[in-house]
Amino acid sequence: MLQLSEIWIYPVKSLGGISLQESNVIHRGLEHDRRWMLVDDEGIFLSQRTTPELALFNTEIKGDFLIICHKENPANNIKLPLNPSLQNGRENIKTMLWDDVIEAYEVDKKISDWFSIILKCSVRLVYMPEESHRKVEPKYAITANDINSFSDGFPFLIIGQSSLNDLNSRLDEVVPMKRFRPNFVFTGGEEYEEETWSEFFLGNLPFYGVKPCGRCVMITVDPEKGIIAGKEPLLALSKYKKVENNVIFGQNLIAKQEGSVSVGDVVVILKKKVV
Repeated sequence: MLQLSEIWIYPVKSLGGISLQESNVIHRGLEHDRRWMLVDDEGIFLSQRTTPELALFNTEIKGDFLIICHKENPANNIKLPLNPSLQNGRENIKTMLWDDVIEAYEVDKKISDWFSIILKCSVRLVYMPEESHRKVEPKYAITANDINSFSDGFPFLIIGQSSLNDLNSRLDEVVPMKRFRPNFVFTGGEEYEEETWSEFFLGNLPFYGVKPCGRCVMITVDPEKGIIAGKEPLLALSKYKKVENNVIFGQNLIAKQEGSVSVGDVVVILKKKVV
């Protein structure tokens, strides 16, 4: 039996994630997943690819607020409302995430300054409001209305525990699942079978598997130390999980409808891709 074993959200792009027992599924991703993002003075996004220390920021949900702190000084934290109300006179800014120009707004200059002091560079924390619709790349979209948050390209990512177990069997030092920042982890089944799924259910909700997830240097960042720890596991994956010069691990998803998912939900495969 295939069963959902972990649910993760990453409220601020590239910062630490939050493990959940259940979550609401909305069209742009899991609720609160990657709705915030750090950008530089030009509005270009920051990630662990160039700023691995971002991994040292922990996030936590308490009531109606998102709490963020740095591992080196947990007592020095900031608090953000999970559902920001519209701000009168707020100034929308254009942010850049890969090739996408996205309308967002700065959450609070004091909060931006808090991040800038810790990171020792000028950054702003921005939020993606409801009216900002970032479209999924048409080549992979199921409908013209499919949208995304500040994640790299798709609303959801799933990885099988069997896939990680197989990868770790090839490594001298095992790596945790958090290196790969999935939204969903499941147990049971064959290694890498999620890459073949075309249509399936998580509990009562239907999903489409649209594209295997391409991997980069970010999976070499040690999330406990906030540093690039070497060439693994990217090097190992490049030797046997490469498709047209792209190293792949996991499957990107689009939800067919909104609803909720819970740890323990059964995964039912409806259709697999023709290879």
